[in-house]
Amino acid sequence: MKFNRRARLDSDQVRTRKGGAAAVGGGAGIVGVLVVLALQFLGGGGGDLSGALGALEGTRTGGQGASSEPIEGCETGADAERDQECRIVAVVNSIQDLWATQLQGYQPAITNFFTGGVTTGGCGSASSAVGPFYCPADQQIYIDLGFFDDLESRFGASGGDFAEAYVLAHEYGHHVQNLIGVRAERGSGPESDAVRQELQADCFAGVWANHATTTPDPATGEILILELTDQDIDEALSAAAAVGDDRIQEAATGQVDPHTWTHGSAEQRQQWFLTGYETGDPNRCDTFAADQL
Repeated sequence: MKFNRRARLDSDQVRTRKGGAAAVGGGAGIVGVLVVLALQFLGGGGGDLSGALGALEGTRTGGQGASSEPIEGCETGADAERDQECRIVAVVNSIQDLWATQLQGYQPAITNFFTGGVTTGGCGSASSAVGPFYCPADQQIYIDLGFFDDLESRFGASGGDFAEAYVLAHEYGHHVQNLIGVRAERGSGPESDAVRQELQADCFAGVWANHATTTPDPATGEILILELTDQDIDEALSAAAAVGDDRIQEAATGQVDPHTWTHGSAEQRQQWFLTGYETGDPNRCDTFAADQL
């Protein structure tokens, strides 16, 4: 992924949150509750799964307040080339530039960095164990940057800058769903509405990847991302597969139970990302109407 070094970044779209409780809750994202479950089997973190499921609907789980600070030192694409946080700012800017052209009345969403735990503005408290997540109640995204290390070390993804971009684009896919009226779904199974919702977010991530090198900043007219390579797309596909329900279950227990899937298999997640990437058309992401996933 190559950035336009002269392009201006909007660092107001990404903030750092400090303070707040570290109890599980807050909303499901690219891995959500499955991460908590896997960590329990693997001897890691864990928590109240019912709290995380309740927060999926945007309910409050309590917690202490947290301060929010802007990301500093991220002004241009040159900064994105040298610094992870600035790279994430650039990716977030690009994703939101795209959806502003695709969705009339698009409302930008802030991405929040946190460490260990965070208190959201509408979904209660969350620990890093739930992974990156979107809170529909405050329309914000939350991510502990340590998750990207976990993608490689714990979940077996190949890593890379575009793996991070895929994760962010997936979470913004949930934001788009919220804006168009797709609400959080419960249930489980390979054809469940919960899985269809997650796969649609994967497809929306692919749509952004398709347009990433051609979408200009509406304020400046500059294109922020100049080049994506086959390796970038491979990194996204590796990340998508790594957080498939079957991969997480097999790593945690040695067994796979499709009846408990809530996010989709590795194959499903890759397939729907590619559907979005190859077509660039969000209308092709109607997983709820698909006969087969």
